Amino acid sequence: MEINASDVKKLRDMTGAGMMDCKKALGETGGDFEKAVDQLRKKGIASAEKRSGRDATEGIIQHYVHFDQKKGCLVELNCETDFVARTDDFQAFAKDVALHVVARRPSYLKPEDVPADVLEREKSIHRDQAAASGKPPQVIEKIIEGRLAKYYEEVCLLNQAFVKDDTKTVGEMAKELAGKLGENVQIRRFVVYEVGRADA
Repeated sequence: MEINASDVKKLRDMTGAGMMDCKKALGETGGDFEKAVDQLRKKGIASAEKRSGRDATEGIIQHYVHFDQKKGCLVELNCETDFVARTDDFQAFAKDVALHVVARRPSYLKPEDVPADVLEREKSIHRDQAAASGKPPQVIEKIIEGRLAKYYEEVCLLNQAFVKDDTKTVGEMAKELAGKLGENVQIRRFVVYEVGRADA
């Protein structure tokens, strides 16, 4: 069924969850608001979004080195209290994120981190490709929007499909953990190292 923007906004206002999470929940529940709210609450997304403004200044730095010892990474995962930082769930998620980073090699944490010149180059490539097909300008902009979303899924850690469960993104997994632990959980930053590569 078609989910309209006003319904998505209404659910967002009710739960504090992200627009894409709301749209997905409405789609999966046939537009039933009550069921959509329940689904978001079960996943911990509704409550996690409301926590996202709270300070997350505790946490851990997790490392992962691939079995060939040729590549590895450091990941900083933050939460609100040292108590939560020491829990098994938090530690396990940090390890999974570090493994994911080495496996999927994201270039950025989130879409906002992509430099303006890189983004403009991507847009220009897609604009030229779409224009060559003779499509009208408004259709071209929609095509660019869709292709940029795919680009973010490839290069931004929070937008990538989680390496251990490709039905969810890394960002969605972090929100679910926040809902389960009752604290704001944030992947703050990561750095990748690879033998012989200066840019790694």
